[in-house]
Amino acid sequence: MLLLATAHTTAHGANLCAGLASYEVRPLIGGSPMNLCTLPAKALLVVNTASECGFTSQYGGLEKLHQRFRNRGLQVVAIPANDFGGQEPRKNADIGAFCQINYGVTFPVAEKLTVPIGSDPLFARLIAASNEAPGWNFHKYLVTPDGKVTSFPSRLDPLSPRFVHAVEQVLMGMK
Repeated sequence: MLLLATAHTTAHGANLCAGLASYEVRPLIGGSPMNLCTLPAKALLVVNTASECGFTSQYGGLEKLHQRFRNRGLQVVAIPANDFGGQEPRKNADIGAFCQINYGVTFPVAEKLTVPIGSDPLFARLIAASNEAPGWNFHKYLVTPDGKVTSFPSRLDPLSPRFVHAVEQVLMGMK
């Protein structure tokens, strides 16, 4: 592992977007439109989600992760998509309500993608940077302040020791 001198700095510019100049999301939960590329965060966690998936309960784990690490610089963003198994048939307003009612989600949940994940500019960059495309819903991409992207499979729970350790390492300036 390499210790970086960026432990007390925040990520900005194209770093969190893995090379994109900008990527705006309109949250269904969590506030007004935001540019993911200019967030004052030390790490960005992007998760493709779906409300009718066997992994949907991970929303609860993502919320706990958000509560635990948001003050240390982690920004969690869920981006719903209907790419795998048609498991996100809901409309945007219904997705937001579902996440809040069932899992108490307070982190940003973006509007549902209208293009396939591989065609979306942010996911295309995340896939290219990590050499791994989502194979299913709840695939996780953890992006460091310097733009390094680590991919985690859907089946890995966001509260698993392996994943929590990875988040802690990024937030401490290690990767």
